[in-house]
Amino acid sequence: MYTLLLKLSLPFETFPEVHMKQEVMPYSTQSLKGKYLFQNFTGLLLFQKLCPRGSENLVRKSWHSCVPEEGGHMIEIQDLFGPNLDTQKKPQLVIIEGAAGIGKSTLARLVRKSWKEGQLYRDHFQHVFFFSCRELAQSKLLNLAELIAQGEEVHTASIRQILCQPEKLLFILDGIDEPAWVLEEQNPELCLHWSQPQPVHTLLGSLLGKSVLPEASFLLTARTTALQKIIPSLWKPCQVEVLGFTEVERKNYFYKYFANQEIATTPLRLFDSNPVLLTLCEVPWVCWLVCTCLKKQMEQGGDFSLTSQTTTALCLKYLSLIIPGQHMRTQLRTLCSLAAQGICQRRTQFSESDLCNQEFAEDVIATFLKIGVLQKHPSSLRYSFAHLCLQEFFAAMSYILGDSEERHGDMEDYRIAETLEEQYGRQNLFETPIVRFLFGLLSKEGLKEMEKFFLCSIPRKTKLKLLWYILEKYQPHQPPFLGLFHCLYENQEEELLTQVMHYLQGTIVPGPNDMAHTVFQTNVKHLMIQTDMELMVVTFCIQFCYHVRSLQLNMERQQGYALMVPRMVLYRWTPITDTSWNIIFYNLKFTSNLEELDLSGNPLSYSAVKSLCKTLRLPGCHLKTLWLVECGLTSTHCSLLASVLRVRSSLTELDLQLNDLGDDGVRLLCEGLRNPACNLSILRLDQASLSDQVITELRTLEAKNAKLLISSTWKPHGMVPTMNMDKEEVGDSPALLKQQRQQSGDKPIEPLGTEDDFWGPTGPVATEVVDGERNMYRVQLPMAGSYHCPSTGLHFVVTRAVTIEIEFCAWSQYLDKTPLQHSIMVVGPLFDIKAEQGAVTAVYLPHFVTLQEGTVDTSLFHVAHFQEHGMVLETPAKVEQHFAVLEGPSFSPIGVLMRLIPAVRHFIPITSITLLYYHPYLKDVTFHLYLVPNDCTIRKAIDDEEMKFQFVRINKPPPVDALYVGSRYIVSGSKKVEIIPKELELCYRSPGESQLFSEIYVGHMDSEIKLQIRDKRHLNLVWEALLKPGDLRPTLPRIVPAPKDVPSLLHFMDHHREQLVARVTSVDPLLDKLHSLVLSEEDYEAVRAEITNQDKMRKLFSLSRSWSWDCKDQFYQALKETHPHLIMDLLEKLGGVSVRS
Repeated sequence: MYTLLLKLSLPFETFPEVHMKQEVMPYSTQSLKGKYLFQNFTGLLLFQKLCPRGSENLVRKSWHSCVPEEGGHMIEIQDLFGPNLDTQKKPQLVIIEGAAGIGKSTLARLVRKSWKEGQLYRDHFQHVFFFSCRELAQSKLLNLAELIAQGEEVHTASIRQILCQPEKLLFILDGIDEPAWVLEEQNPELCLHWSQPQPVHTLLGSLLGKSVLPEASFLLTARTTALQKIIPSLWKPCQVEVLGFTEVERKNYFYKYFANQEIATTPLRLFDSNPVLLTLCEVPWVCWLVCTCLKKQMEQGGDFSLTSQTTTALCLKYLSLIIPGQHMRTQLRTLCSLAAQGICQRRTQFSESDLCNQEFAEDVIATFLKIGVLQKHPSSLRYSFAHLCLQEFFAAMSYILGDSEERHGDMEDYRIAETLEEQYGRQNLFETPIVRFLFGLLSKEGLKEMEKFFLCSIPRKTKLKLLWYILEKYQPHQPPFLGLFHCLYENQEEELLTQVMHYLQGTIVPGPNDMAHTVFQTNVKHLMIQTDMELMVVTFCIQFCYHVRSLQLNMERQQGYALMVPRMVLYRWTPITDTSWNIIFYNLKFTSNLEELDLSGNPLSYSAVKSLCKTLRLPGCHLKTLWLVECGLTSTHCSLLASVLRVRSSLTELDLQLNDLGDDGVRLLCEGLRNPACNLSILRLDQASLSDQVITELRTLEAKNAKLLISSTWKPHGMVPTMNMDKEEVGDSPALLKQQRQQSGDKPIEPLGTEDDFWGPTGPVATEVVDGERNMYRVQLPMAGSYHCPSTGLHFVVTRAVTIEIEFCAWSQYLDKTPLQHSIMVVGPLFDIKAEQGAVTAVYLPHFVTLQEGTVDTSLFHVAHFQEHGMVLETPAKVEQHFAVLEGPSFSPIGVLMRLIPAVRHFIPITSITLLYYHPYLKDVTFHLYLVPNDCTIRKAIDDEEMKFQFVRINKPPPVDALYVGSRYIVSGSKKVEIIPKELELCYRSPGESQLFSEIYVGHMDSEIKLQIRDKRHLNLVWEALLKPGDLRPTLPRIVPAPKDVPSLLHFMDHHREQLVARVTSVDPLLDKLHSLVLSEEDYEAVRAEITNQDKMRKLFSLSRSWSWDCKDQFYQALKETHPHLIMDLLEKLGGVSVRS
């Protein structure tokens, strides 16, 4: 299911002013001139979905065991009938979907109104016909001419002229799912004469089935998305879901409803004390309900007081304010029966005889019309409830009230459930307002209000049987929809919520036509949410989902973490408002089971972080791990986070990477870390941009606190295995860190390693370059333990100190010699590893296949060994996300591949990376952009190739979604840039081959630009990066020769002595370049005799005391060749230093 967001916003002047004396109806017919609800509508959020072939149901409302898809683009209302992205054909059918009361009918009327006023589709359509299906259902027989006459005021004589250009006709069918229609193509010969009368459903079925006016266009509105049951022949529709009001538009609605801004300001203050109420107002019908209640309170001279937390409670409050006396409350019971009768018969309009049969007196009907519960349609002399949701609310009360003299038994439960299933369908039952109202009314508070209102006694235990009957009868046959969570939210009863959520932990058995997966058999639950209301409902229910330990709220769908605890992942692509953040964090107060929270990728305002920290400081909050990666945090947020560190909170791990905290922000965090009450054991943050003073402060903190690890290397959390084959902890888990520190004698760990280091029990272990041209490296692991290199992805478990040599190899030099090259797929780098026999008990070899919970068969994975007699394939002991594990390995050139037929490889999801380079010497900025599989050998080859032309890499996060080899992607920029080529293919090329890239010419970069990559087929956004002028390091200065008469000027190497000693990781290649030029053979061997890189550099500096300025210049040139990125970083801080050119 593909989705995109559309915001509909019309100018204020297009809406007539609404005065307080006017009664604004939530739904109105055409006959009620000047009182349309859209007079108060200023903007709606619309979400267009691009459905792949074969998709039938809206999957976003299901709780899945796999990640839902994403895609689409922003459009405007005039593009509803715009060309399809794939076919470029304009749709003839647009379906407007959405929850009850969300504004579908209003949108449909708005389309017609805008067309009539010349603002919309004037060039596209000559005639637009609007039909209310609930009104059409009252007609038995119609011919095409009569139908058109109802939709637009035309004379019969003009019918022929209208039908001459069917491609210029638009039929709007509002509420197509309300009548009990099955619109089949029953009369294909109808087009022979438009004057022949037909049953309405036959006539509409012929139109939608294209047997009549096949070139005409249609706009339908419906609650349900299972329209195939109603319209069997749906033809590639444009589906748009109405999501309701934004937070700003909710408040604008109040201003337009009350007209007087001063009057509107007073009720708006209620939202400050009741943010839930503001969230409920996301639904326009509820917005009208709230305004009506507040208006009644204003008219009655009382104080504004609206504490309702649910829609059911709001409806009960509405009744208490509008029903004038006890006599009318008695009559209201009869009105409830009428509502239930209408639901049973799928009727929303009632004749005067229907009301007379219910024994309504004329004065009673007049009162119901006056207070706005009923409305009269002058054209048909029929009555309806002010809103269909209101009719469903009254019907729900009727089911609960029943016959006061008759005991509510099992047969009655069965009858009610069968009626609801017949009218709404089994699959959509929990989505319906009437069932949600039943859950709300059958709560303790709901029944209490009903008993007080109707002066009767309602046995709660007996009535609760109805809820359980519905749950037991329908829940096992469908996945837990969002609708079920809405029902539970309306109820708010802890006992019921706990039992139902516990019940959901078991296996859900799908029905024969259910495409929504068996959800709870996996450790991770995925749920797609789009609105603030859905977010509030789900986080409320999580309080009672005691088996969920981790919650991930992912706006940008970053790659999931390889966590072992049961986890729920919520997906959302629209920004979350501060009001919703406040509600989420408020709900976390009561979620005692939750231990991990991931908000990465979601922009967090100061208000949101303040609300989060307030929750974290509470004694009842048990969160241990918090991820806030790339949340837009700055130094101003750090004071709030520091307040959490200063108290004895449960938080032990905090990830703040990819945020611009700055020196001031990190210093604030350090103050919190120094507090004895601080329990934090792992802090992840970016240190590359920090000053030396702040880095020293962090290092000192670590040295004083043996339990604290401050990590500076950005890597996905799922990249490091947390368990070895014996289920013992490995990697960087807090428990293991404590154990490893004890083994190392609690010596202070130097935290400032690099991605090229191996991280183990004693901290980072530097990797030495043995031969730069051959990409050969050496690492000396000092003790037994687990070691992981973020750069290569390699992970070793060793039993003792051991030296390991690693050489990057190219698959092409080995696979070309094998007969299997066409039946295998390379899925990881190839290494030639050499180590002492028996010292390595397990090796984790990296691969770039994304294991999406069952979508990839892990039995296809093999580890290839290339030996003298040929290639040997070994089955790994275990295949994990990012790793294939070998136990007791033997070494030779080895790597991970999959055996499969060539056609299948295009369906294997892979993890990819983007590499972005620029030339620091050129004034006109040019970027090179690569999209390649996540293979360290490919990355190193590209780095080396770009370095030949003095291009340097800018680090940006990789794509967060799995991509596919062979797929094509479009590169674009936010400003006028030249991109050649604009299309990139994601393919695997051996490190020795040329890699594909796009060259992006920007010119003078004086402002930020945004680069994006979208897949060519669906235009889904798969990667984007924001580039600012500050991201480009200053051009390397052409170093001015040092004046010979100024001997006191510091040389570069003397000025940066401390940094060079700490950060030069490959000393031997540096020595090779200095040998015979600066270093004698004796000096060369003396430096190499030192054990660590730091000691080698200190020895080198001790020899440099006798060097001339020219010798130091040669040192600088050698260092620039072997460590160009280090030199670039140090030159940024250059001042008062010199080197001869």
